[in-house]
Amino acid sequence: MKCSKNEVLQYVAEEDVKFIRLAFCDVFGRQKNISVLAEELPHAFQYGVAFDASAIAGFGDESRSDLILHPDPDTLTPLPWRPEHGRVVRMFCSITYPDGTPFECDTRSILKKAVADAAKEGYSFEFGAEQEFYLFEQDEKGQPTNRPYDRAGYMDIAPEDRGENIRREICLTLEQMGIRPESSHHEEGPGQNEIDFRYSDALTAADQALTFQTVVRTVAARNGLYADFSPKPIPEMPGNGFHINMSVHSDADEVFEGMIAGVLSRVEDMTAFLNPTEDSYKRLGLRKAPGYISWSKENRSQLVRIPAVTGGSRRAELRSPDPAANPYLAFSVLIYAALEGITQKTELPPAADINFFRANEEEIKGFRKLPGCLADARKIAGASAFIKAHLPEEVVRIYCP
Repeated sequence: MKCSKNEVLQYVAEEDVKFIRLAFCDVFGRQKNISVLAEELPHAFQYGVAFDASAIAGFGDESRSDLILHPDPDTLTPLPWRPEHGRVVRMFCSITYPDGTPFECDTRSILKKAVADAAKEGYSFEFGAEQEFYLFEQDEKGQPTNRPYDRAGYMDIAPEDRGENIRREICLTLEQMGIRPESSHHEEGPGQNEIDFRYSDALTAADQALTFQTVVRTVAARNGLYADFSPKPIPEMPGNGFHINMSVHSDADEVFEGMIAGVLSRVEDMTAFLNPTEDSYKRLGLRKAPGYISWSKENRSQLVRIPAVTGGSRRAELRSPDPAANPYLAFSVLIYAALEGITQKTELPPAADINFFRANEEEIKGFRKLPGCLADARKIAGASAFIKAHLPEEVVRIYCP
């Protein structure tokens, strides 16, 4: 909910809120938080809340470990799974050094800057996220097993689809938090599911992508299950994708095409941030996950797909990222790539109207491939002038050691 600081304080007083979770994420997109009591909130708004960052991935060492969290009142969200009496709410935070200097590895602030830079050029972008996940059974000690929750297939229904009620609970929980899912279904793999979101501005969409993983894991655990967002949970089965739908506020064909052209031009440079783990590359090029750099309409073998429009603005779906990506960094580099394509009038290559999973060598000759492993992706990103121009040196060094 969009609130001012005073409105947050009023809400906390009227709704019997006892704890406020101040949320942020590490440089790899894993959510962290520190809780404060309600009476500490005015102080948190005025001065921030200090925390020891030395144990947070990418946040430095003991020599300079104090950082400050500054809650963003616009992100106030109740946590529905917590008690109604003595309620718990959450706000995302920006991070600074004690002297007020912005912290370089605060990836949420990096995305804010990307949005502001786009606005200076006269453009704004919206994103819609599609994250896939597997549900696995737990053992008698509550530890995850390798047994999928069901053996259903793509868009199957109950009773084969045992995840139906889990997805329903997830969607209802998200709705209580002010997040509106668009659709949900069983995916191709056993125990694999997908829930899609409506379009939002970049920062809201990234906040929601982070929140989504927390809600899914929480609801799964409450039902005695384990939710797995890793890129390739079962070697012989489809991996988990984080399909990113992107649109630009313009009716001009050349602007939309420039956005796609920019993404295609820079996707190799960005891959280390879109697919940041070794297992990410076990997914690419297999079972509807793209391996070549191409685009086309309504074709799920492509890197960028232009879905059929049934209302609303045109969008482009990037199909290579996976849920291990930090959404703030992913959306940031995509915005900068799109801006470059639009402002420099990068030429969009011809559409590739072929099925890459069935094409012969002659048909795919001439198409560039995505990096084949994490080491290659890191090498490309680490040498990229584009990446160095738009991401802090500290972040690049962490992702490309």
